Amino acid sequence: MDLKELPSNVGDDNISEEANSLISSLPLCTDFQGKKLCNYQGCWYKYNTLQGVLNFQRGFEPQDTDIILASFPKSGTTWLKALTSALMERSKNHSFDHHPLLSDSPHGIFSSLPRLFSTHMPLHAMHETLKGSPCKIVYLCRNVKDTLISTFEAFCNGTIYYGPIWEHLSLAIKSRDLRNSWVVLLPRKKKIMDCLEVNKTKIFNKVDRSIFFRKGEVGDWKNYLTPEMENKLDMIIQEKLQGSGLKF
Repeated sequence: MDLKELPSNVGDDNISEEANSLISSLPLCTDFQGKKLCNYQGCWYKYNTLQGVLNFQRGFEPQDTDIILASFPKSGTTWLKALTSALMERSKNHSFDHHPLLSDSPHGIFSSLPRLFSTHMPLHAMHETLKGSPCKIVYLCRNVKDTLISTFEAFCNGTIYYGPIWEHLSLAIKSRDLRNSWVVLLPRKKKIMDCLEVNKTKIFNKVDRSIFFRKGEVGDWKNYLTPEMENKLDMIIQEKLQGSGLKF
């Protein structure tokens, strides 16, 4: 996507003085792409993303019918949103050949109630804003080895965009007993996903679909990780997720 096409609110030059002041007091690092990250409430954010988090925490007003899909990046967010979109749109009797999901991204086809949102914010960052609201929250978990692609060391030590993933997962599991929250494990819905038709034209409104979709294969990590890398991840998973009941 051409940077000129990005909305003005996602640019690094559109950060408030308050956010800049906060950033100066936070732990900082540089990710594998050379992008600057700051650690806010236990999660690593790009500077412009932190501005969005602050805006959400201070100004978002949830409605009772809202549905919020949360996940760590590359965990199947777009697939789950496409599935949810199809379920919510089924009463409109779209013909198969002209369903909006075949020509657009599920991130942009809703404009009315009920509202459908997706986010990579960890649940604890949304807790105070959503506390007391009956809106529905669905957290999507994926095998961390499949989530990992080429950022192995940063992934392991947690200094990655929206990381560490361990905080994402452990806090989501702790929230699963809330009456309006669900935790979805991606491999368990593989049969559903195999039946889901999505836009395969490679573009969503001039945006390359590879930004949203990679392969979506369960167990594809075996084609990339060495035994040493697998062992390292297994040890970290055991340490970080011990007692959560979550196993991969």
